[in-house]
Amino acid sequence: MSLDSVIISGGGTGGHIYPALAIADEIKRRHPGCQIQFVGAEGRMEMEKVPNAGYPIDGLWITGIERKILSKKNLLFPFKLISSLLKAGKLIRKHKPQIAIGVGGFASGPLLYRAAGKGIPTLIQEQNSFPGITNKLLAKKALRICTGFPDMERWFPKSRITITGNPLRSGISDISGKQQEGLKHFGLSDAKKTVFIMGGSLGARSMNEATKKALEAWDKAGIQVLWQTGKRFFEPNQQLVQEAGFSHVVVLGFIDRMDLAYGAADCIVSRAGAMSISELAIVGKPSIFVPSPHVSEDHQTKNAKSLTDRNAAILLTDKAVVDDLEATVLNLLSDEVLCTKLSASIQAQARPNAASDVVDEIEKLIGGK
Repeated sequence: MSLDSVIISGGGTGGHIYPALAIADEIKRRHPGCQIQFVGAEGRMEMEKVPNAGYPIDGLWITGIERKILSKKNLLFPFKLISSLLKAGKLIRKHKPQIAIGVGGFASGPLLYRAAGKGIPTLIQEQNSFPGITNKLLAKKALRICTGFPDMERWFPKSRITITGNPLRSGISDISGKQQEGLKHFGLSDAKKTVFIMGGSLGARSMNEATKKALEAWDKAGIQVLWQTGKRFFEPNQQLVQEAGFSHVVVLGFIDRMDLAYGAADCIVSRAGAMSISELAIVGKPSIFVPSPHVSEDHQTKNAKSLTDRNAAILLTDKAVVDDLEATVLNLLSDEVLCTKLSASIQAQARPNAASDVVDEIEKLIGGK
């Protein structure tokens, strides 16, 4: 049986959107004639990112519930939910999908709920080691739950879980042989160890403060820095580096060649979003994770602990990073045995074929294999 019509729903953050696009690309690779329709939440980033990737998308009038129960925004939630359920039903009747796929986020709830009610097979892909509310609810009816992390039986029925890993954007799967290319691309020396600081496209204030504090000590130790500050922190930190005369610090607001940045690095300091962890497992470089304290249910800490519990990474809390990052990087880069151990352990957690594995499960559900 071929795949002719699929609906993929969810979004809100890149951590939901990019796995969805990777799944869509793999479906298209296998089934070129398949019609793939995305469903997102009006006003969220998927409404721009998905069309830019070449796929059509419809928006639902849906948001989450504010934590403050008495918030005025919550008064609209019942109306938004009813509106979204009605529109989801119309979209299902229009597109007649063989399967509905949810990747987390507000929009996946109404769409998959209506699909399951109509007897359409549903599959959810959960990126984090601590699932969101939407996927917890949807898991009761989903026929398959593809997870990015192991040990998810606490949240989902064991018989329906398949550990696939998280589908990743193209270009990250293989960085072998890219160290010299990466160093040259960013104007770095091949005679120095390189630490890559990445706080995401928006940046992380605590990680930037920690880096500023550590620059002098790292420079004296012969360590060069590739520093992704985030766009909003770029100009002041670039000025600081120029005025201090650090010749082996490269400051960038955003990096579009992540494969080369990963290739150039000897160790990496990162937030602990699910997609960053999945990428760094494939990259296989010694990594220090600094979980963001500003995410729901503190799921980044749980993501990071899924690796540190396996001796595959180092965890620094956001509160400790300013005081401890300098010494942690110095100690790591001076300990070749630890670097080798962390590199091997994190790479053992990698699942480079995640998108393919998810589509295998989709095909099984509709009788394709």
